[in-house]
Amino acid sequence: MSNTTNTPAPVTPGDAVVCKPLEVPVGDKGIERAIKNLKRKMAAEGVLRELKRRRHYMKPSVKRRKKASEAARRRRKRTRAEAGTP
Repeated sequence: MSNTTNTPAPVTPGDAVVCKPLEVPVGDKGIERAIKNLKRKMAAEGVLRELKRRRHYMKPSVKRRKKASEAARRRRKRTRAEAGTP
């Protein structure tokens, strides 16, 4: 008996990501409707967001600063919304 586990190998930045394919049937409603459905599915899966994120390399220090500034922006927005409502 061997003691093996089914844990995935660590992913390195150069590895290809294996995903299930997105399929959109083209019915009698036409290709325009199928493209619209494909875009909706891609947005729901987060494909577009991931592409934008991977388009340019961001150094870890820049990533931390951006994360902190986004958190501060959300915090300011939340306090502004709370102050506006009685």
